[in-house]
Amino acid sequence: MRSVRAALHEVDEERLLRLVAKGDRAAFEELYRRTSPWMAVRLRRRCGDEQIVAEVMQETYLAVWRAAGAFTGAAVGGSATGWLWTIAARRLVDAFRRRAHHAEPPPAAAPPGVAPAAEEEALAASVGGDVGDALRRLAPELRQVLQALVLDGLSVRETAVLLGLPEGTVKTRARRARIQMRRALA
Repeated sequence: MRSVRAALHEVDEERLLRLVAKGDRAAFEELYRRTSPWMAVRLRRRCGDEQIVAEVMQETYLAVWRAAGAFTGAAVGGSATGWLWTIAARRLVDAFRRRAHHAEPPPAAAPPGVAPAAEEEALAASVGGDVGDALRRLAPELRQVLQALVLDGLSVRETAVLLGLPEGTVKTRARRARIQMRRALA
């Protein structure tokens, strides 16, 4: 058992995912051991509720176990950690939506106006001050791209896949968002 773990210790995350897709529990345990600490830190930056973070972690790794075969990897310019983070980010948004849905007041008691989206809540919790204000003033489509690229650390290709946009559109929106952020912070 120890030699199997030692061998897995030297395997990269993409190869670990390929082994997980074949049902290799030791590979899954090694992938979890390597990625869960940074995953938890990134989730905590976006959500202060430990219960939600724990649920998202569990849902993420369950999805990884079930869908590791769907990982296309470097063939499409993605990385194993980017793929994991994409799953976790989606699960976090789902958790915020569920929480918002269960916390809604009855329609008669609801104040008029639009409630912030789950992404807005996550953004407000993770970025504050002048930068946070400038980021929240961006158009939603620009903010999404900037958040994925800068805050979530995804590549242009991973952002394009996550948002369902062409890579050129991601690059253009990122440039526009950065220009607007510079102006707002000047």
